[in-house]
Amino acid sequence: MADERGPVHSSLHPSVHVDGEVVATKRVGGYRHLTLTAPGVPERFRAGNFVAVTVAGHVARRALWVHRVRASSAFGPTLDVVVEARGSGTEWLAAQPVGARIAITGPLGRPFALPKDAVSCLLVGEGYAAAPLFPLAERLRERGCAVSLVVSARDEAHLLSALEARRSARSVTVLTADGSVGQRGTVADHVEDLVRRSDADVVYAAGPHSVLRSAAAAAERAGAWSQVAVETPTPCGTGLCHGCPLPVVGEDGVERVVRACAEGPVVRGDRIRWDALPDALGHAQ
Repeated sequence: MADERGPVHSSLHPSVHVDGEVVATKRVGGYRHLTLTAPGVPERFRAGNFVAVTVAGHVARRALWVHRVRASSAFGPTLDVVVEARGSGTEWLAAQPVGARIAITGPLGRPFALPKDAVSCLLVGEGYAAAPLFPLAERLRERGCAVSLVVSARDEAHLLSALEARRSARSVTVLTADGSVGQRGTVADHVEDLVRRSDADVVYAAGPHSVLRSAAAAAERAGAWSQVAVETPTPCGTGLCHGCPLPVVGEDGVERVVRACAEGPVVRGDRIRWDALPDALGHAQ
């Protein structure tokens, strides 16, 4: 699905399948942060790409958003991923110790398209799925864009990198559904006002499909362009199995189903057929 509307361009880089290693692990709130070596993956990474990892005892691989890439470290180039243990697969990943070897394929998928000009950008994320917005914010700032970042969660423990967000954006808004920190409420409650106050030309969103839909709708009503990072189970991560259907409307106005891991995960918000999305949208557990 081509990004043909708005002042943007995107680039795709071939993926590699490598034997990676866990070089650091720490628990932060409700999440496990893993730092991995994966030769060739950090060098090819673009914000919005993901990686697929092989999980012991499971046929389907687990797709993980990339939270941070370091070009150099004591271990060479590394990437950071964020895991929420919600099932046997993610529990296995979260339990991997330093030194564990993990098969990794990446970078995968279509990344965020970046504005050609310095424009105002609003980034909206919820929970661990907000991870790809952090490297995106860095790239946008390098281009001179004014970046406003929204991090949201059901409670304080499930906010992702709220302190780091203040180093990544001009302004930061923190939302929690229970009001434990920041403003009380959900993205749907606040996004209209956030789009207006940021005077956003482009809205980027990452999180549950309710967050993506709210952000895309608010952007469209404001005359802004939107891109959303869709999270859905991707059994292979490479597009071969066709196990991650994403209902969209093409540039020609024809409804079709594309592969979230190949034609996505980043797509235009106004092209998704939201009512046709599965009720339970999220990465495999």
